[in-house]
Amino acid sequence: MKGIFYIVIGIILVIIILPMVLIYSCDIDPLYTENKEQISKETIIRVYIKETQRIEEIELEEYVKGVVASEMPAEFEIDALKAQAVAARTKVIHQKIKYGDEGNPAHPGAEVCNQVHCQVYKSKAELEKSKPQDWMNNYWSKIEKAVEETKGLIITYDSKLIDPLYHSTSGGKTENSEDVFTSMAPYLRSVDSPYEKDSRHLEDETVISTNEFITKVNNRYKDCGLNENNIVDSLKVLERSEGGRITKMKIGNAILSGRNIRELFGLKSANFKIKISGEKMTFTTKGYGHGVGMSQYGANGMAKEGYDFIDILKHYYQGVEIEEYK
Repeated sequence: MKGIFYIVIGIILVIIILPMVLIYSCDIDPLYTENKEQISKETIIRVYIKETQRIEEIELEEYVKGVVASEMPAEFEIDALKAQAVAARTKVIHQKIKYGDEGNPAHPGAEVCNQVHCQVYKSKAELEKSKPQDWMNNYWSKIEKAVEETKGLIITYDSKLIDPLYHSTSGGKTENSEDVFTSMAPYLRSVDSPYEKDSRHLEDETVISTNEFITKVNNRYKDCGLNENNIVDSLKVLERSEGGRITKMKIGNAILSGRNIRELFGLKSANFKIKISGEKMTFTTKGYGHGVGMSQYGANGMAKEGYDFIDILKHYYQGVEIEEYK
């Protein structure tokens, strides 16, 4: 009996608990934190490299360069890159303070990983292997300039470090944090993002078969009761957020969020419309990403309009200050 008990516990740990840790430990923490005084410009960041399953120790500003190069197109305006540098630096320091010596539970001993659920990071050596030589010649020095000219700058709210979320494209308006995630952060408020016209993801289309939609939804949500006869009448948007993303949607017998559907079908955002034509369903999405915090294409658009990186950060993170840590 004891053997069966331990097997059951093991299955629960592997199938349920561990995935939850992996999903949520790198998820957002919109609450802000104190104790930024423990960070210096020589701070070492411990990064879990998924490909090698090893932890690397990287000097803070070098780490920020690798994040800026990986998270934002280097062709962007210098002030957009500077805004990204300050956000990336603030994010990793927030993680370092939050997790302390033990590191993130998803990768013990390291504050962050090199993947998208923390911040994408590539070293200069990795970039040299993956980027054309022209890219390194034209853009690496630009990224260094953006990081070096913002060295030591972080974002605070009420003199406390924030968790600065960012995404590719809002679709015209960002989201309140609590409309997408579980926590309300006073600096993550919905704001207009009018300068995104150059984004490749201002509007996208995803086409799937109605049969695929029905099968995937019913497999994930067992009580949904969706079928070919009721699919047209049972799809109804009940509520949208201030930024336009679907927060409640009736599908069959279930009430789901736009985020549920976005994740299930790999949509660019939860701000979408659905059109059914015969055996095909077309999702027309606005924006790319969760929509909370700084829009990267919006930041670039603001920079093109003459706004500097401080203007950009204070627009997307409401009520904040840009400070230099000591």
